[in-house]
Order: sequence, then C-alpha cells, then structure tokens
Amino acid sequence: MNNSSVDASRFALVAHDARKDEIVEWVGLQQSRLSGVQIFSTGTTGSRIIKAFPELNVTCLKSGPLGGDQQIGAMICEEKLDALIFFVDPLSPMPHDVDVKALTRLATVYNLPMACSRSTADLIVNGLLDEDASTRA
Repeated sequence: MNNSSVDASRFALVAHDARKDEIVEWVGLQQSRLSGVQIFSTGTTGSRIIKAFPELNVTCLKSGPLGGDQQIGAMICEEKLDALIFFVDPLSPMPHDVDVKALTRLATVYNLPMACSRSTADLIVNGLLDEDASTRA
C-alpha cells in the first residue's frame, strides 16, 4: 500500500464504454469487500456504480476523455491510490488511447497494482484487502 497511515484502501475504477456493464457487475460481486474502500471513478463509470450501489463510497471525477483519466493520473503521481482497476476494451478503437497508455505508464512507474480484466481485478482486491486485514489485526 502506498500510505499505511490511511485506514481505507483507495481504488480507482475506470471502464471503457463496452465494458461499463462488466465493471458494474464486478463491483456487485465484490460489493462486500469494496464496502470499506474509498472508490474514485471517472464520470459515467462512477455514476453507474453509484446508481447500482449507493451505499459504496464513490467519488466521481470528470469523464475520462474530458480529464478524468488525467485526474486519476495525478492521484497516482501523488500516491493517493492503492490500486487502479481499468476495464479496457481492446477490441474497439479509442480516440483517447493516449490516456490509457499514460495511466498504464504511471501505474508502472509508481509500482501501483493495475488490473485490466476481471480476473486480475479479483487478485488485486483479494491481495490488498487481505493485506489490510492482516496488517490491522
């Protein structure tokens, strides 16, 4: 974790349009584990998560193409995140593909766990939240 003095984990959740339904479904499957997580999300993705799960702690940033990706990038640089979950659509052309590459680069530079699929997102949630529980015990 980037900041051990913070009690709640801080995750960024982002999804391309073709994968927004999938990330909302994934949040539903992980809802009990994510209940203690501070979630930051780009506009539409965050709005959909809030609508489906109003009890979760979700902060909506701007839409990805309108600066939300850069807001998340700044949070990575400032070490204000513990993980990035970005459900990427590899089969559709992305007009803001450079933003995806920038987030991937920043996550790598700052050694931030990043998942681009459901299976790796599960591993990150299980690993980080289990780590949180064991360090607080």
